[in-house]
Amino acid sequence: MTLSKNSQQPLQLEFSEDISIKFPRELEIFFHLSSELFCVIGLDGYLKQVNKSFLQIIGYSTQELIAQPFSSLVHEEDRAKTLEIIEQLAQTTSVIYWENRYLCQNSSYKWLEWKARSDIDKRLIYACARDITQSRQLEHQLFWQTKHDTLTGLYNRQEFEVQVTEAILTSKANVAQHTLCYLDLDQFKVVNDICGHVGGDELLRQLTILTKSLIRSSDIFARLGGDEFGILLKKCSLDEAEHIANTIRTLIQEFRFSWEDKIFTLSVSIGLVAIDRDSHNFSSVLSAADAACYAAKEKGRNRVFVYRHDDCELTRQRKERQWVTRITRALEENRFCLYCQKIIPLKEKNRQEHYEILLRLLDTEGKLVPPMAFIPAAENYDLMPAIDRWVIATFFAAYHNYCQSQQSKETLPGNHSTNVIYTINLSGASINSDLFFIFLKEQFALYPISHSNICFEITETAAISNLAKAAEFIDELKQLGCLFALDDFGSGMSSLAYLKNLPVDFLKIDGSFVKNILDDPVDHATVDCFNRIGHVMHMQTIAEFVENEPIIEKLRKLGVDYAQGYGIDKPKPLSFEVD
Repeated sequence: MTLSKNSQQPLQLEFSEDISIKFPRELEIFFHLSSELFCVIGLDGYLKQVNKSFLQIIGYSTQELIAQPFSSLVHEEDRAKTLEIIEQLAQTTSVIYWENRYLCQNSSYKWLEWKARSDIDKRLIYACARDITQSRQLEHQLFWQTKHDTLTGLYNRQEFEVQVTEAILTSKANVAQHTLCYLDLDQFKVVNDICGHVGGDELLRQLTILTKSLIRSSDIFARLGGDEFGILLKKCSLDEAEHIANTIRTLIQEFRFSWEDKIFTLSVSIGLVAIDRDSHNFSSVLSAADAACYAAKEKGRNRVFVYRHDDCELTRQRKERQWVTRITRALEENRFCLYCQKIIPLKEKNRQEHYEILLRLLDTEGKLVPPMAFIPAAENYDLMPAIDRWVIATFFAAYHNYCQSQQSKETLPGNHSTNVIYTINLSGASINSDLFFIFLKEQFALYPISHSNICFEITETAAISNLAKAAEFIDELKQLGCLFALDDFGSGMSSLAYLKNLPVDFLKIDGSFVKNILDDPVDHATVDCFNRIGHVMHMQTIAEFVENEPIIEKLRKLGVDYAQGYGIDKPKPLSFEVD
């Protein structure tokens, strides 16, 4: 073998095909000391020579590699491409770049990044590579993490959305019907609180393995949140999906989670929704499945609920749940506002002005939203205490500022500070909370307004739900000097039985009896009865839903003390100026 070089040609090796390649000493030193992987390949595709770095990375000896096909150790998925490149190198002297996975002696694969070219005579291929396994593994790991939940190894919400969206498209093309399952563990918080997050994580891993054993490899299983999971059952009808869901539910119910010296019994609520040609998008499908899952929880948990488009109860629940986010945002963005409605005296001896404080919400476009559009959702999702706190803090601050501004003005006996009562509604959740009572006292301390000007109003339903607590709450605030009104009296089944246990100052007669008092003798008698009972118990009465002057006159004849309704005054933005 000789080494030749001229001014027109690059350095090249001349060789004989029937002998091993021998390098000049200088080139051999470089060949073997280089950290890059060098090898020489014959045009027949067989290895002719390799350097020490190649041997160290791959793990085979020179004797095991020489005279072996270069492609024999290439990963089968990369072999066809590698053979194609060897063929290209035999036909050109251009440098070609490619990557493949090369089999090591320990049966693992290394990712190698190659660059190679043939010699001038196209008799040998000179190739060098560098090990890019670590960077490729990192890329693979990062790519995997974009699609998977690291705790359970399941798909994450983003990838689940991709898969469900594809399923919706196939359903719209009438290719197949699929079903989406939404799973929510019923007692996960208990495990998390007792065992800590480590125990909770282990439970999720075990339940993942358990559930995967019941679904097909073609189905898509994802973790959507803390203890919420989604399963896309491909090409599966609702009936089949309901059977699968009940199997999963039963298996989880029978499963026992053991952590240290404790054993836990669990259950799961599952919502199902069909993915068919009527499905709109991922959000609507997931929202429907979530609503069905919530309905399963509402009906007692540990059950499967199938979403139906014509289910009125589910529609109501979905609308309420949408309100949760809107209410929360409105509180954060201070988009609630206070209104008031006058309550007039029907007797000359009653001199005090009354105003009920009312709540309105401004939507993102600045339009007013009536309370009955969002209050039911706030009550069902435990948001009323937060709303009550906003109302009290806002009203107290505004009223205190007004009173401060009036101190410099001359006032006469019977002035505003002693002659006006403002009634603030409280929810059942608030009056049952010890923390709320503490909050009220803090607000009175922060804004030193007259307690006697403040009347708190609770509904009959709220009082009945926890009579002892309501009575205690009322008594404590009355000791501070506040007044109390009982709203919607007569709407409950046991009104007369519990009334004597509630030390309220005002009895508001339910408007359903008042509005028909002129035409319905039963309603007339009912209002008369409630008014008399209130007076016997030393309460003043207020009639609601008063819509016209004839009703006012009828109430006056019956001896009712106050009246409230659209026939007297419509709600308007809060103002402290007395009309």
